[in-house]
Amino acid sequence: MRIYVAGHRGMVGQSLSRRLRAMGHEVVTRDREALDLLDQEAVRRFFASERIDQVYLAAAKVGGIHANMSYPAEFIYQNLMIAANVTHQAFLANVTRLLFLGSSCIYPRLADQPIAEEALLGGRLEPTNEPYAIAKIAGIKLCESYNRQYGASHGIDYRSVMPSNLYGPGDNYHIENSHVVPALIRRFHLAKSTAAPSVLIWGTGRARREFLYVDDMVDGCIAVMNLSRAVYDTHTEPMRAHINLGTGDDLSIAELADHIREVVGYRGRIQFDTSQPDGAPRKLLEVSRAASIGWHATMPLTDGLRRTYADYSRAVRPVETLAPA
Repeated sequence: MRIYVAGHRGMVGQSLSRRLRAMGHEVVTRDREALDLLDQEAVRRFFASERIDQVYLAAAKVGGIHANMSYPAEFIYQNLMIAANVTHQAFLANVTRLLFLGSSCIYPRLADQPIAEEALLGGRLEPTNEPYAIAKIAGIKLCESYNRQYGASHGIDYRSVMPSNLYGPGDNYHIENSHVVPALIRRFHLAKSTAAPSVLIWGTGRARREFLYVDDMVDGCIAVMNLSRAVYDTHTEPMRAHINLGTGDDLSIAELADHIREVVGYRGRIQFDTSQPDGAPRKLLEVSRAASIGWHATMPLTDGLRRTYADYSRAVRPVETLAPA
């Protein structure tokens, strides 16, 4: 098949593209310079000129807690536009199968743990990333709504997966705007390189998170995409049709920091800036839906962190000083 991977330069898109090509598919990609997904007309022309069989919608503006708090307008606008433009133009071009990639931040801040798919829209969101979460919820509802209106008449089958916190090779290692794993890898590496006596981390360290290796997540995406419609419908509901992808285990940010410090080989102290927010206290996904279709994560956290640090080390450039927290 000809499969369009939107967001192919990101961590998930890179892994998806590799795996799909290894399976024998033709992967269609476009750099941002060639196709601006915020431009509806450009997206229309792309789908009109390409014979696309499936879409993996992995494109998004993403970042950690600092980026979400600093650029809320950009996060909600860009992610809404990407989801709307790609989904609608795929529909107009008669693409019947699409997979939307969401985020565990769609769930209420104080949702019961572990968080089942049914918790969606059941309470207030975490304020630090609410704009991003709302855009991702909209993407889920776009898929569900096109299925409900056009499933029978046009054969539309658009699906969504909600992964826990992702990490792995190809991640964004920006020290302020990245997610927690790559940010900590870079921070500890720079501290080791400059012999800094300590590393300062936002928050109390008590918040708990679940971390999923990117290649495991990609296997889950492909498994969900390739389910027959009858099987997918058996394990989902028309208005709760997304599937969580996670490991079923979590740990505190302090514990994560200790793991990464050991992987990097940094011997200094870890300090926590308790004046900064933790985000949601806990985000552990309930993954029985994924298990029921035969998928489960296989990469142990320490092994995944070692692979991620090796990836960062290959790309690292000399840095004179440790950037501020």
